[in-house]
Amino acid sequence: MVTGRFRTLAIATCIGMLLVLLAGALVTNTDSGRGCGDDWPLCNGKFVPSYTLESLIEYSHRLVTGFEGILVLATYVAVLRMHRKDKQSGAYKEPLLYAGGALLFTIVQALMGAAAVKWPQSPPVMAIHFGISLIAFAATLLLVVWTYRAKRGQTGIVKVPASIFPIALATAVYCYVVVYLGAFIRHTEAAGGCLGWPLCNGEIVPEIEGATGAVFIHRVAALVLGFVIAGLYVFIRKVSKPEAGLTKAAGWSLILVITQIFSGALLTATVSNEDWFIFTSLLHNLIITGLFGLLLDLVFRSWRFRDERPS
Repeated sequence: MVTGRFRTLAIATCIGMLLVLLAGALVTNTDSGRGCGDDWPLCNGKFVPSYTLESLIEYSHRLVTGFEGILVLATYVAVLRMHRKDKQSGAYKEPLLYAGGALLFTIVQALMGAAAVKWPQSPPVMAIHFGISLIAFAATLLLVVWTYRAKRGQTGIVKVPASIFPIALATAVYCYVVVYLGAFIRHTEAAGGCLGWPLCNGEIVPEIEGATGAVFIHRVAALVLGFVIAGLYVFIRKVSKPEAGLTKAAGWSLILVITQIFSGALLTATVSNEDWFIFTSLLHNLIITGLFGLLLDLVFRSWRFRDERPS
């Protein structure tokens, strides 16, 4: 039985993970990664560092991550206890997967953050750090979604066509690649490679090199992602029963990917204004975080509740 107390814990853990992810993006966007020097877990050799904007941002990120680590561990222990009490039914295998995934990727992202402080990493590696944080958040979001399904008794009563799973999985993997490209651009400070939107430096297809090439490829990849998710929505609406809930999740995914594309245009428009660029960049990260979480929800539900009977 899922108690209100556990649901509250799961929600708090999910919100905390979102704050960790956004705080990490803020560190990157404000170039505060070296705000605490080469020290970890201390900041410039102190528990409470001397005030500078960079040290405040970096140290706040570390504190939020530390508190979130405690929440993630508490959530995992709570799910593990529920699973051990009710092993026979297997009702808690799914949330145990989510809680375990959140714990694993939280540890990985913390270690990668520490490594980045002690030994400065290359942009490709730092881009992976954001991707790891994204997966950790998605795991906590999936756990929250599961608690509400369990409350309503919707834990697999309605089966869905097995054909949805491979398409949803491919879409989520492709979305992750697009996110990685965006994170790579941010860590290489190449966001200004394409001025103007939807054209890139006044051209439909610019020279594919340097910062311009990276941003243009990301734009094309994001547009393709929009079409892919639109196709996924149409397919799920055609083959899945409404009561399965997949159509609604796919519909929200479509809305978010369209919003994400236009937030990218807003990002481009504010690239020369540092204050606004920080805000639009965080908005861009927030939307893609929700989108990726929804896509993974589609993946897991279409896998867990697939109907493998021959049609």
